[in-house]
Amino acid sequence: MKRSTRTAQAASWVLGLTLSASALAHHSFAVFFSDDKAVVSVSGKVTGFDFKNPHGLIRLEVRDATGTVVQWKAETNSPSILERRGWSRDSLKLGDEITIEGWGARDGSRYMRLRKATRADGTTIGLVFAPQEEK
Repeated sequence: MKRSTRTAQAASWVLGLTLSASALAHHSFAVFFSDDKAVVSVSGKVTGFDFKNPHGLIRLEVRDATGTVVQWKAETNSPSILERRGWSRDSLKLGDEITIEGWGARDGSRYMRLRKATRADGTTIGLVFAPQEEK
């Protein structure tokens, strides 16, 4: 009897950890990003494009005002929504020069919620995002 109680407790603990990790992975727009702030725009070289659930992620190497190379991240929608908006797994390649713009992180970090991505030649990648979709 004592062993089955421990097994049940362990199973409950593992289930709790699994569910809490899932809850943290998928979050609303308003938790991390502010649509009250001005739209942030940076240009640079793609160093990563994660086309996976629950949100895609673009990593960009950007030169700041002092010439220092810094890393920016832009969170996107899920792959299924990106596909409906004209994106694909191959929309971005490592080394592509792009400009990303979006709503800045509430904590002031170099992290944004993607609104728009533009290639060096000026063409927009997919459709422009709107913040009310995630609220």
